[in-house]
Amino acid sequence: MSDVLKRAITGQWRHSAGGSLLAAGHQVGEALVPVVIGVVIDKAVSTGDSGALLRWVGVLAVVFAVLSFSYRFSFRAAERASEQAAHGLRIELTERVLHPRGGAEHGRLPGELVNIASGDAKRVGAVHIALTAGVAALAGLVAGGFALLWVSVPLGLVVLLGIPPLLLLAHLLGRPLERRSGTEQERAAHASGVAADLISGLRVLKGLGAEATAVSRYRRTSRDSLAATLRAARAQAWHDGGMLALTGVFIAVVALVGGRLAASGDITVGQLVAAVGLAQFLLTPLSILAWANGELAQGRASAARIAAVLATPPAVADGAGALPAQVRGEVRLRNVSHGALNDLSLDVAPGEMLGIVAEPTAATALLRVLGRAADPDEGVITLDGLPFSELDPAAIRTAVLVAEHDADLFEGTLLDNVGAAAAPDGIVPAMSAASADEVADSLPEGSGTALTERGRSLSGGQRQRVALARALAAVPPVLVLHDPTTAVDAVTEARIAAGIREARAGRTTIIVATSPALLAAADRVVYVADGTVVTEGTHADLVHGDDAYRATVLA
Repeated sequence: MSDVLKRAITGQWRHSAGGSLLAAGHQVGEALVPVVIGVVIDKAVSTGDSGALLRWVGVLAVVFAVLSFSYRFSFRAAERASEQAAHGLRIELTERVLHPRGGAEHGRLPGELVNIASGDAKRVGAVHIALTAGVAALAGLVAGGFALLWVSVPLGLVVLLGIPPLLLLAHLLGRPLERRSGTEQERAAHASGVAADLISGLRVLKGLGAEATAVSRYRRTSRDSLAATLRAARAQAWHDGGMLALTGVFIAVVALVGGRLAASGDITVGQLVAAVGLAQFLLTPLSILAWANGELAQGRASAARIAAVLATPPAVADGAGALPAQVRGEVRLRNVSHGALNDLSLDVAPGEMLGIVAEPTAATALLRVLGRAADPDEGVITLDGLPFSELDPAAIRTAVLVAEHDADLFEGTLLDNVGAAAAPDGIVPAMSAASADEVADSLPEGSGTALTERGRSLSGGQRQRVALARALAAVPPVLVLHDPTTAVDAVTEARIAAGIREARAGRTTIIVATSPALLAAADRVVYVADGTVVTEGTHADLVHGDDAYRATVLA
């Protein structure tokens, strides 16, 4: 049993244990019903004693009252434990995915992580219901066995000695289901991730005319998921069919032994009725046991998938160092190598607006190390002289904000998006600098207009301006912008470039872009080729003096 499954069970053991005890009481009560009926026949019906009849009918009524109470409250407790355990796992998974040190998202699509946090967490939580039902079924089997011992020792021994091998066979039948259930969940999660990925890029796909390729990709993924689901369904069918056959054989043996005892006169009519009723009752705990075994098998498979996410190593090292009270914004990279970066060194002075021109792979690698989504393979990055590796990643991100080119907006109003992490009095200047105030003016309810998921109700250029305003409104000591104006027209781009310069006056700003308007607004431009700095200067000087730079930014 994985640690995740153990934590899910022990974390809610009080509710689960209480539910299990009540459910066990319910099954014991169910086993008592045919016994009491047998006693009624022997003590009252066959003798004609009306007083005894009333007394035993009263006992039967009490048994049914206990049955009703224990059934309702046992599964209420089990359901509560199940939901709370699933909720706890979802919180734990969310905290791991959002942890400043990262790592959990690597190699997994967002839709896949959502599937794990929803479907797998629910399956693991449902283990509480399965355990409650399983404990109740075992209690029912034992109670039925002892009741049959009271009726007849041979009958009781058949049941009590038959339960252990039955449980072993049930466990063996659940092994293939566990394996195939894990594969089914993995493929289903991947298919969900691919679907979410394709839907989020639907406009781009249509623009490129790549719908057929996208559909083909999803079809292959969906077929793989379907094949895994069918294999899991076959395993489920073999499991359920095998358990049904085992329970059928078990009940047939009990009925055969009881019938021979009744025929030989070793048990009374009432005992025969009790034995037949107990034999029929045993079908219920055995079927519950079969269901619980299948649920536990699927829960173990889901727990393994959750454990894989939680155990993913962090992407960056931890650090206990604290930032100074006032961050000046001096950034230095010394001999940094990571991805497409190769022995890159550069200095950014406090309050400087630096433009960086680099090929896409190098730009992506640079953004990752500046945002501490990854640590450099070699070299050192410092902020005000403090190495990134010695600082808490969350603390770094309060001082160094990396605004990605494809940053998403959220559901809510335009103002909610811009003000999500805004500094006091930072929203209005940021909206103006990014020309997002023009976007607000064009909307029916201004900045109070509700946006759809990821801001899809806005055009690409409008989304970029709102995302840029959000980054500017945070007023971080160091702001790293990546191609913030690729979807806006030239006039608006020039106005935004001037707005950024004004809004960021006195604060360090790094713009990774190839936009002439943005680069012209920078104090200095660094040109990176083959992962290292090859030249630097003002935009005007580089355009006139460097052919490679000119070809890159004016192409």
